[in-house]
Amino acid sequence: MKTSSSTAPRRRFGWGLLLLHLLFAAPVAGADDNTIRVGILHSLTGTMAISESVLKDTVLMLIDDQNRKGGLLGRKLVPIVVDPASDWDLFAEKARDLLTKEKVAVVFGCWTSVSRKSVLPVFEQMNGLLYYPVQYEGEESSRNIFYTGAAPNQQAIPAARYLMSREGGEVRRWVLLGTDYVYPRTTNRILEAYLASEGVSQEDIMTIYTPFGYADWREIIERIKKFGTEGKKIAVISTINGDANTSFYKELAAQKVDANSIPVMAFSVGERELLGMDAKSLAGHLAAWNYFHSVKSPENDAFIKMWKEFTGGKDETTNDPMEATFVGFRMWAQAVAQAGATEVDSVRQAMYGQRVKAPSGFEEVMNANHHLSKPIMIGKIDAAGKFEVIWRSINPIRADAWSKHIPDSAKRTADWTFPWVCGGCIEPTFKEW
Repeated sequence: MKTSSSTAPRRRFGWGLLLLHLLFAAPVAGADDNTIRVGILHSLTGTMAISESVLKDTVLMLIDDQNRKGGLLGRKLVPIVVDPASDWDLFAEKARDLLTKEKVAVVFGCWTSVSRKSVLPVFEQMNGLLYYPVQYEGEESSRNIFYTGAAPNQQAIPAARYLMSREGGEVRRWVLLGTDYVYPRTTNRILEAYLASEGVSQEDIMTIYTPFGYADWREIIERIKKFGTEGKKIAVISTINGDANTSFYKELAAQKVDANSIPVMAFSVGERELLGMDAKSLAGHLAAWNYFHSVKSPENDAFIKMWKEFTGGKDETTNDPMEATFVGFRMWAQAVAQAGATEVDSVRQAMYGQRVKAPSGFEEVMNANHHLSKPIMIGKIDAAGKFEVIWRSINPIRADAWSKHIPDSAKRTADWTFPWVCGGCIEPTFKEW
């Protein structure tokens, strides 16, 4: 068949437009078959930098380690680091950029629940994959998030139960002190329901919230001390987040708040936050986590050694969110290898049942509710600024995505496998035929 002279140029022009379209529609440089792009979404500036910056470095360490082993699927991992600067709206913007512009296969990031809730609809809309490494308030299970920190039944409830025990001092009066956002408020709602079920009256619970970055703690600590002079053993459960912890603990020391008379049980203070504080004045105060730097296990020795070598010997201090990042990264790498692909749906399916012998010394498993089974530990600050583990669970505890202590939540199930396939439903999505 002959082609007319007028038709051939039109066809050549059409092929040219198609070629231009393919060039401009192609993934950005580096997002090809030779590399796997890994997003890191942590605040490197602002009030949360004190806690989050080290998690960025933890992911970089793990990427470097994986690349030395040959990468994944024969491809090198490339980190893409962004700084949402402790700005919750910016978290969503940066998350969208990582998924759409940078074409990352996975994102490791967020600390506060408000940042996680900011990015959650982005990951669900774009079908991205986020590994979230910090303890939180529960009441959530997203198909696009794997939660590698503690749920309330793996931290808050065991901490309160410990304080109420003879070993913990038989506490009967409670100060619930937190930063004013969703994690402290929801966690305290769960704690209040639990304490009420244990016979604690409302008049024996004082709840106080402060803004992010709060610094003037003098009056609040005076109120706490007064609350503790009314004949019942008192304790503070702290859900303070970010750099506000530095000024809070300084004021505790300044007012000579003794851990024997008013112990503070922290949920967001670990070894990293204690760096630079006057540890001697804080000795005896407590924290509840799923891992402490002081844990004795071969896996923890290897983890600390890896971190120390990565920092060139300048830093060997690890903490719980670093360990949760480690567990999440290793599970993701195992799931990619098992699936033979980085595509989100394949990796998600391969995640269920993944196991890692964690630095905590326990084998941790990923459940179908997108949460881990984890051990629970109580640590006490010593004079050197470390946490001595004074209590731990015998076995890992399976996370409850929805709290049994809130009536509406107690009815809900999170299970992303058939027949439930949901993050919080009361009955299975798919019924038997």
